Amino acid sequence: MASSVVRERLLEALGFLLEPVVMLLLKNGVTWSEFSGIAKEKFVTVATSHFGIRGRPTNISRTAILTGLDHREVRRIRRQGERAPLPRAVCKPSQVLEGWFRDADFLNEAGHPRDLPIKGESGSFELLVRRYAPAIPHVAMIKQLRSVGAVEELPDGPVRVLKRAYVPHALDDDHIALWGSVLHDIGTTWEHNLMRDASQRSRFERRAVNLDVDRRALPDFQEFLEAEGQAFLERVDDWLAAHQLASDEPSARIRLGVGVYHIGSDSVTAARRTK
Repeated sequence: MASSVVRERLLEALGFLLEPVVMLLLKNGVTWSEFSGIAKEKFVTVATSHFGIRGRPTNISRTAILTGLDHREVRRIRRQGERAPLPRAVCKPSQVLEGWFRDADFLNEAGHPRDLPIKGESGSFELLVRRYAPAIPHVAMIKQLRSVGAVEELPDGPVRVLKRAYVPHALDDDHIALWGSVLHDIGTTWEHNLMRDASQRSRFERRAVNLDVDRRALPDFQEFLEAEGQAFLERVDDWLAAHQLASDEPSARIRLGVGVYHIGSDSVTAARRTK
């Protein structure tokens, strides 16, 4: 059991972490009662799944003790089941772009993505979508990728890829899922690093932050980060692809990767709390 000082610090850090989450929820009409409902569900499901003895699910009594909820509430939540989580897998447009940059069927002799004819049974955009986003019409996929500036349709018919990364502009399902996935990954890394035992290696987590940067340098920094960050992620992507399992071995597979994100705040006071 954590000391009162540790618990106080954890709650303080949680409050700080929740500020951008609450900001986004309020901007989109999510109320406190809705937030508290999903928080309560997560307390029960995490306690049930991860705090059992000898790998078994935690019983109702122990779950109630851990979460501070009464037995009836725990039983109700477990009976109704956890709501379906947002997908943490790569979204369909991202899968299509990754396939375009990796799959030899869609690369030229130099190993770069080819301009693809829209239709056809060989080396076409239609086949690319069928392979990496089954059940999604290729016309709808072109429209979605074009809306974020990832592809363009050339005058003579083929489709050209412009970006390796899919970054939606609007707050759509893909963007919301990405938001949840990024926060989950950061939180999971820090939970591992804080609670790991001596035999476990820490997970890489580093930041480069300066509290006294000239505000006028922001556009230059954004251009620098987008270029250098994207180049780094593409090297990581190539490394991961080179170590991808070719055969079906579910027990040998792990999810592995790294994230890069822009840090920025107008509040120097707030920034000094996180340095």
